[in-house]
Amino acid sequence: MLIVSERHLRVVLDHYVVHYNQGRSHQGDGLNLRAPDDNHNVIVFPTQANRIRRRSVLGGLINEYQPAA
Repeated sequence: MLIVSERHLRVVLDHYVVHYNQGRSHQGDGLNLRAPDDNHNVIVFPTQANRIRRRSVLGGLINEYQPAA
């Protein structure tokens, strides 16, 4: 990714910080692999590989994966 200005850098870093703090799974909670914004009242079951949806963040710099509905 080519950063073209200070404003662009701030936008990219803001997106990354949101992803880092909320969107990604964390292993520190007994290896539960839940993101902080996940519903803790839901029991997560393994999903088949063909039922996973990828969402590109920051132009493909980061990929987020979620079970398809």
